[in-house]
Amino acid sequence: MEVLVVESGIARNGDVEIAYEVFGKPGGRPLMLISGLDGQMVGWADGFCEALVAAGFQVVRYDHRDAGLSTHFTGRKKAYTGGDMIDDLVAVQDALGWESAHLCGLSMGGGLAQFAALKYPGRVRSLILMSAIPMVGTDFGMFRYVRLPGPLKLIFKRYGDSPAEKVRMLMDITRLTGARSLPFDEDWLREIAEEAVRRRTPDPDARARQLAAGRGEKLPAGGIGAIAQPTLVISGAEDPLIRPAGGAALARKIPGARYVLVERMGHMFAPGVWPELVSEIERHAF
Repeated sequence: MEVLVVESGIARNGDVEIAYEVFGKPGGRPLMLISGLDGQMVGWADGFCEALVAAGFQVVRYDHRDAGLSTHFTGRKKAYTGGDMIDDLVAVQDALGWESAHLCGLSMGGGLAQFAALKYPGRVRSLILMSAIPMVGTDFGMFRYVRLPGPLKLIFKRYGDSPAEKVRMLMDITRLTGARSLPFDEDWLREIAEEAVRRRTPDPDARARQLAAGRGEKLPAGGIGAIAQPTLVISGAEDPLIRPAGGAALARKIPGARYVLVERMGHMFAPGVWPELVSEIERHAF
């Protein structure tokens, strides 16, 4: 059995360092996995990355600025722009020597991918937008797709400052994103949460800074209707945070986009739906 090649590195965007990991050998179709809000790259499970490599991709996952092992900021006010976060993913491409790549963005990562396709069209081969909604430029326009109480379920829950409490918090957050009919494995949940806390203690202000960066990004003329790259939109039928209508609307707004609704998939996804997701991505990102 061939040993999977996994390498780590640091890309630089000015003074900001972006940590990344690459699965697979050069020569595979280049595929970037873009995490959601405050998500670390380890949230893209090793097994999922390995399945994508087996399907013919060379895969990179990375930590956004203000997450994981990448450069962190301080304060509760806006510290950078959405454009800076898009430039970070381009910096990762540059570090790998990729002229362009397929972008697979989850949730907020799907929003960044939409902006990247418009800002740097030559660097984006295609888009795979998972658990994402249309970037329309207003909070109100996006709020219509949020499923309530969804993300508000944990708002009044309190956690201590110990590493064990931080792990419990991350496990609760991840559980909130899953499908009821296909829940996450508890051992995997704990393993990923412990690894995330080991890499970086969660900073609630980082979420606020990333949200502020996203709110400040303006769409160019034509909005996402100007996206010309082949686009696949994937929604989970059991997404507890975002209504599938959000994915369907996103697909309608991007010319030629294809929409897939995956049964037993939540906002994030358990191993039971990996084969279907990998098959759809393989079919799309050729």
